[in-house]
Amino acid sequence: MIDLDGYRPNVASVILNYKDEVLWAKRTNEENWQFPQGGIQDGETPEEAMYREIYEEVGLKPNNIEILGSSNGWLKYDVPEKFIRQYWQGKYRGQKQKWFLLRLIGEDALINLNTHDKPEFDDWRWESFWKPIQEVVDFKKEVYEQALKELSSFMKS
Repeated sequence: MIDLDGYRPNVASVILNYKDEVLWAKRTNEENWQFPQGGIQDGETPEEAMYREIYEEVGLKPNNIEILGSSNGWLKYDVPEKFIRQYWQGKYRGQKQKWFLLRLIGEDALINLNTHDKPEFDDWRWESFWKPIQEVVDFKKEVYEQALKELSSFMKS
């Protein structure tokens, strides 16, 4: 599902541990690290998509997380042409994302990267809150910075 402007609706999740570190995950068979994210299916709300994606990608169930906040609107990024699939050429520009700030309720052992037939990630670690901006692939840096700035307002000082 791509909107009229060429953006695919998507959710992204920043998961905090009790030390306010973020869950940072490595894409399977790549050196790219990112937050859990994924597309919103037809008839699904952003919150429903977030719960589904969190379970599929990192094995967390709704009772394993608490929603601390979310972005006010959609945050967008364009995907470089070299990453756009052939059948999307001319229609697809990138992602528009609803971002969620979540708190892990429980132990690290709840995180399971193997709940899906084709795991998205093959490794994960905890990072300081702002570190992902330095490490994420270049075309996502600006949206990561926007999202983290907005979501940081939901953290306890």
